[in-house]
Amino acid sequence: MSAASTPAAPASPVIPVGLVVLWSSGFIGAELGTRHATADTLLMWRFIAATALLGGAWLILRRLGLGLGHRHTALPTGRTLAGQALIGALSQGAYLGSVVWAVGLGVPAGTSALIAALQPLAAGALAGPLLGERVTRRQWAGLAVGLAGVALVVRGDLGTATEAPPWAYALPFTGMAALLAASFLERRAKSPLGPVDALPLHCLTSAVLFTAVAAAGGRAAPPADPGFWAAVAWVVLLSTVGGYGFYWLSLRRSGVTRTSALIYLTPPTTMLWAYVMFAEAPGALALAGTAVCVLGVLTATVGTGTAGTGAVRANSPQLDAEVRERQSGVVR
Repeated sequence: MSAASTPAAPASPVIPVGLVVLWSSGFIGAELGTRHATADTLLMWRFIAATALLGGAWLILRRLGLGLGHRHTALPTGRTLAGQALIGALSQGAYLGSVVWAVGLGVPAGTSALIAALQPLAAGALAGPLLGERVTRRQWAGLAVGLAGVALVVRGDLGTATEAPPWAYALPFTGMAALLAASFLERRAKSPLGPVDALPLHCLTSAVLFTAVAAAGGRAAPPADPGFWAAVAWVVLLSTVGGYGFYWLSLRRSGVTRTSALIYLTPPTTMLWAYVMFAEAPGALALAGTAVCVLGVLTATVGTGTAGTGAVRANSPQLDAEVRERQSGVVR
């Protein structure tokens, strides 16, 4: 089937805008939370609360026969659950654990955002051989321009001395690699779950992981400071429910390359969050970098069709069947 035979519907800005804004909130939440507790304590209670919230919502949807939690649909197989648990451990456990730990050790939030934003280049290089997504020269140009914009935004952070030990700067790289691996595993999954089904499982996996880590270190008890619980509410509602929900929606509808390109907008958006939350006014380089980031993302994503259709290899029956299913309006 040719992707050119069916006109592409206009793309809604809701998912990309929601992804950028709410994904960026996680960097601010990391700084808010680590002011009151260690990274593993914050993440333990974050995911316990998120599991209770999302798991309860999933049970209600299933009982009422609504949405993806329909009570008459078959439950996922053990293999599917195991695969999703691995994706959750990588995308939330390893990624967030690395980033929040780095921020707690003193790595500037902007620097962590920059390193995490390197993901698009790796995704663009690997999407072709691993997923059959066609990465055009225009997309590569947009990715490169976006990276230059990110570098401008965080240039001040990179040149500022911090209290973080040198090895702490490796943590955001580890998290970026883990998120990239989770993205590819999700796109290659033979029986993927929808976000409503997958996100509670991802949170449960991370809750178990961070509870074990915090308990082993004697840091499972939460602090009594109300600021800690305010930070937990922030990261649960904005970063987990909002950020990850929009991330997986974008991944399903737009593909790895374009979803990753939007990550370029998270450092300048984090800068805006910091201005609102901490009165940190952006400088000239930050404003220039924001404009360059926007230009790079527009170059990489606008006017290139719908990823997941035109990007699929013609000789891949499994992916071609997935395209036909999505075009017919069937939701997995």
